[in-house]
Amino acid sequence: MSAPEPPMGLLAELTHRCPLGCPYCSNPVELTRAGAELDTATWLRVIDEAAELGVLQLHLSGGEPAVRPDLAAITARAAERGIYTNLITAGVLLDEAGIAELREAGLEHVQLSVQDSRAAQADAIGGYAGGHAKKRAFAEAVRAAGLPLTVNAVVHRQNLDRLSGIIELALGMGADRLEIAHAQYHGWAYANRAALMPTRAQVDDAVATVEAARYRLEGVMAIDHVLPDYDARYPKACMGGWGRRILVVTPAGRVLPCHAAETIPELTVETVRDRPLAAIWNDGPAFERFRGTAWMPEPCRSCERRAIDFGGCRCQALALTGDAANTDPACTLSPYHDRLRALAEQDAAGGTGCFVYRGYAAQPRRGAVPGT
Repeated sequence: MSAPEPPMGLLAELTHRCPLGCPYCSNPVELTRAGAELDTATWLRVIDEAAELGVLQLHLSGGEPAVRPDLAAITARAAERGIYTNLITAGVLLDEAGIAELREAGLEHVQLSVQDSRAAQADAIGGYAGGHAKKRAFAEAVRAAGLPLTVNAVVHRQNLDRLSGIIELALGMGADRLEIAHAQYHGWAYANRAALMPTRAQVDDAVATVEAARYRLEGVMAIDHVLPDYDARYPKACMGGWGRRILVVTPAGRVLPCHAAETIPELTVETVRDRPLAAIWNDGPAFERFRGTAWMPEPCRSCERRAIDFGGCRCQALALTGDAANTDPACTLSPYHDRLRALAEQDAAGGTGCFVYRGYAAQPRRGAVPGT
């Protein structure tokens, strides 16, 4: 069997530490502690290996990558190796000087997360007092540094009614692009599913709101809209297809085909401490397990869409059916699709408004978003 094509992007999860406690956090339920994180020298080696492998884009993420004092050094190494660098951040720890340092190191793009259009609701969702104001100031610093800005907004039942305000917030921040992504129910978000699940009316209204905004803002701000799997007809290709375009390196150095893959207990996950990045990408067992189409059961195996969505999300299949090899229940052809729709309708109709927040050091706490 020939080696796979080189990956386009590397998602470098530099740390799980984060000052926010978002209830839809995509990081694992069990977080990597600071003492177990890769050190600077190892991250620099990983970047060198990524360049040799053919990686074109480096996405610096977390947790909050700005907690790492070596963020500028890591950025600089990627720039030296000709890799496009993108910072994915909550924007509450970096000031104008910090952004200037990263710009000097070679940073080329910033993605800033926002939780809501209003300060009280945004701070409540993120579990971080004063966060919304800091994000606005951070956006100003990014634009002053001449860096392109993308605003990321995870939407759910508690903030979808203010989607128009979120669009205006991103526009006021000077964003070149806005990504509106409905919550994905993995890890911590799965535990908060009943508080996050939107009603079908909210989803329909969101589609109409986005289409109107796209028409109005054409040529001013691009808007991407990632619809919820629970309301889909067909699944999305996970990360562009398992082991096809993206690889993830966790804070502890584990190499994954997607950020949630560690939820699948059958996977044999390797680390950059033990094997080179290229070797893991080319024939690592975690990547080979669901790469391509040969692993697929019916109805995926004979479906004309098998090389379009590649069976959908393996982690979602595991969470909702108990087997990661099953057809993603988001697909209408899945025998589990009715189960997914019933679950979505049940949560949307009768779910609680209270979140279980996560924290890096503290015990989880419960709370409600004001004014929802």
